[in-house]
Amino acid sequence: MPKHWVIRYPKENEKIILLEKEIGVPTPLSTILVDRSIETFDSAKQFFRPSLEALHDPFLMLGMGRAVARLMQALYRSEQILIYGDYDVDGTTAVAMVYLFLQQFSGSNIRYYVPDRMLEGYGVSLQAIEQAYQNGVKLILTLDCGIKAYEAIASAVALGIDVIVCDHHEVGDSLPLAYAILNPKQGDCTYPFKELSGCGIAFKFVQACCKYNGWKYETVYPYLDLVAISTACDMVPLVDENRILTYHGIKQLAQNARPALQALMEVASLAGNVTMEDLLFKIGPRVNVAGRIGHASLVVQLLVEKDIKQARTLAQVINQQNLLRRELDHTITQEALSLIAKNTKLRKSNVLFNPDWHKGIIGIVASRCIEQHHKPTIVLTLSNGKATGSARSVPGYNIYEAIASCSALLCQYGGHAFAAGLTLPLENISDFQEMFEEVVADTIADHLLIPRQSIHALLSFQDITQKFVNILMQMAPFGLGNPMPVFVSNHVYASSYSLLKGQHLKLQLYQLGCKQHYTAIGFGLAAYESLVASGNPFSIAYTIAYNYFLGNKSLQLIIKDFKETV
Repeated sequence: MPKHWVIRYPKENEKIILLEKEIGVPTPLSTILVDRSIETFDSAKQFFRPSLEALHDPFLMLGMGRAVARLMQALYRSEQILIYGDYDVDGTTAVAMVYLFLQQFSGSNIRYYVPDRMLEGYGVSLQAIEQAYQNGVKLILTLDCGIKAYEAIASAVALGIDVIVCDHHEVGDSLPLAYAILNPKQGDCTYPFKELSGCGIAFKFVQACCKYNGWKYETVYPYLDLVAISTACDMVPLVDENRILTYHGIKQLAQNARPALQALMEVASLAGNVTMEDLLFKIGPRVNVAGRIGHASLVVQLLVEKDIKQARTLAQVINQQNLLRRELDHTITQEALSLIAKNTKLRKSNVLFNPDWHKGIIGIVASRCIEQHHKPTIVLTLSNGKATGSARSVPGYNIYEAIASCSALLCQYGGHAFAAGLTLPLENISDFQEMFEEVVADTIADHLLIPRQSIHALLSFQDITQKFVNILMQMAPFGLGNPMPVFVSNHVYASSYSLLKGQHLKLQLYQLGCKQHYTAIGFGLAAYESLVASGNPFSIAYTIAYNYFLGNKSLQLIIKDFKETV
């Protein structure tokens, strides 16, 4: 699908010139920094050298003092404590972190629980509350869930169980009857940063426990590898605390990965430095897959494992599940795309239903459909006699609000602007499809339905010096809120090219008057073969990365899009 190139870079101005002089970076990079509100030496220093000392005081979060005091009371009294987390990457990493932290106090009275995606679904289940009561649990910590678990938490309270909610999802019109709630998105919470992941909120909780007990914060820094994975995979903005936590978490992974992550890196064929892309596409999917294909307790078991031999055994099981997930992903995606193709109506959204689709895969499939059709998409399947689904949005459109506008047809829903989950009666599917389409059609701007490629700087091949690349790489980690810079070079020629697997273009590129020739690859861009083969100049939108192959390291351009040079 052709993309609309959106020029993000401002014309050279006083701020860009001043920053370039202050920190000594090339103009294209100082342009990108100013566009990201990094305009002074001090802000650039914090950006390039994120400091753990810049993390906010955890006790600034509403409810933190009450939550920590209750947890410490439970530990002092040796009460039974249940750590309850969601089954996705964010939830399972949070559960593993808090479980490992609390084991320092006591092991016998700390247990964890992750719901079964197929049988219990998202959120705090009544089944889990009843089981907790039977086991004598007096305190439940919910991680990455609970902010809308009104019924389940009310049930727990009625049974004499206190609940501390640690969640980062959008808050509803009312709050559950929890003993304490940690969620910066509460209307009266003045915590300076609102966009932590669920595991990030849990990290602030254990950080607060350290401060309460007079321990140094260094006690919990080894858990930053788990926070980094959750932050990458839950698509929260990589700014403020998230950038600091992820920056140091990636360093932790590279220097001293815990046995579980060392084992996952081995089965994912990762060695040495780990990037955000590695977290997103190699580690994250494997952490996620246990909850999609089997039961997420398996990955928690792996994440808390301290013996490398046992960790490798569990990682192999999870890797096999990931292979199955890929097969299901491909099959269901093709079926979903076929359903879209059969619909002749002009629509601005897609709501798809098949009772036989695997519940653990439909979120991935929704994302795949957007890659092809670029419309807000909901994929539904049958679960426990109802339609349950995952929703994914296009950049710039809040799908949570759109779903909330259809709440009269739903049993439950939750999530955030980019992704959400929902459940509804089977008989409401058709009405929901029409209502959701009507809401989207009325609220989405037409330009959001066209794939957009942000362009962050104009670059000549001769600008790509070693100094330029070194500084560029120090802008990592990249992600939402701090995207990998995309450059445009015009009047580019291909000295040679090859087609890989009938889908990908591999090229040798040059510009007239520039000595540099670069290897480039365009994944899924085979449709542009005639353009690069014509001998005419063209323009490319691309990122710059290192390619590691057989122990060799080389610079490579990753092409995002082609256009004819005008």
